[in-house]
Amino acid sequence: MHVLFVEPGFPDNQREFVRALVEVGATVTGIGERDFGELDEDLQRWMRYYHRVPSVVDEGALLLAVRHIQAERWVDRLEATIEAHILPVARVREQCTIPGTSTRTAWLCRDKPSMKQELGQAGLPTARSLGSESPDEIWAFAREVGFPLIIKPRDGAGASGTIKVEYDAALAEALVGSGVGRGTSVAVEEFVEGHEGFWDTLTVDGRVVHEFVSHYYPGVLEAMRNRWLSPQIVATNQVDDPRYDEVKEMGRAALRALDIGTSATHMEWFFGPKGLMFSEIGCRPPGVSMWDLYSAGNDLDMYREWGQLVVHGHTETRASRRFATGMVAVRPSQDGHITHYDGVEELQAEWGRHIIDAHLPPPGTPTQPVAAGYKANAWVRARHEDFDTLRHILDDIGHRLKVWAV
Repeated sequence: MHVLFVEPGFPDNQREFVRALVEVGATVTGIGERDFGELDEDLQRWMRYYHRVPSVVDEGALLLAVRHIQAERWVDRLEATIEAHILPVARVREQCTIPGTSTRTAWLCRDKPSMKQELGQAGLPTARSLGSESPDEIWAFAREVGFPLIIKPRDGAGASGTIKVEYDAALAEALVGSGVGRGTSVAVEEFVEGHEGFWDTLTVDGRVVHEFVSHYYPGVLEAMRNRWLSPQIVATNQVDDPRYDEVKEMGRAALRALDIGTSATHMEWFFGPKGLMFSEIGCRPPGVSMWDLYSAGNDLDMYREWGQLVVHGHTETRASRRFATGMVAVRPSQDGHITHYDGVEELQAEWGRHIIDAHLPPPGTPTQPVAAGYKANAWVRARHEDFDTLRHILDDIGHRLKVWAV
């Protein structure tokens, strides 16, 4: 099978998708923005062909590249795994008559107001939402729904560009800053209070063949706004516990409503005073290298499982559910440059047998803003057979590991 894979070189874990495709027998052509010589030696060796484009989200350039490749050899699949790439790749896929996720599905997974409208009509509990470029419409929505509200890009991923507003002046400022009234359309949503988590899958023709449930501590918006927090993402090994049945049922209903066929998926949810609420879903893998955690906790290689799905239409390994796995992000004391760490040796001595890996940028490394994400600065990943014990380990690491900067 000949698979075209979009943007194999960035971010770093994209190389793992290429590796997996080759391991399960595919011939891979990469389409990316970097020069071939800038890619690492393994990537260069794994890919049979490579085609450079100015931008992989430029639909016209991507279409020309794919048609050029098709003119030379048969193409079986065209795959992308990054949120911003999913829709342009789907449009090119349909124009080139290559099987895979449809433009309709990709659009609904990308445009948050349209997604919520579709899923609301299918009976899923969702926050009330509006997609609009009109200040008057947004103010009318605010009067109807009340504060707090969430303002975000219609095609945003995670908490990127997301603003919580709690009063009139804040909404007015957010609309100006977002470009509303100047041609920019945004998603405006009712703020949903509650615990935040996500449900991830690999699906074949809409049938779930792998599923995982993870939790945020605290929620993403709070985690990305407060330096003093050491936020965690934890994947449970109790996915078959009946407490998760409602989450899994809601997820499967979302897959049916959006006609997600053979794909990785990532669905965010809230549970609070209003019960279980759908947040959003993407037809792509989760971020922050969550597949590494799923692999470490379940005695499998998630990238290879995905490769098997793409190339052969099935997966090959059953998840063991042996470990709960998680990561804790540890923020620098301030923006600047890292000077030193406290607590590394002590924590390694106490918890080293449970630590999967860690990223501790060396002294002199410039810090990244808190809003840049969970893996922007220092982080540690760990696993344990017991979920609550793992939470204690991550809490302790987050409390005692200090990253000092000036």
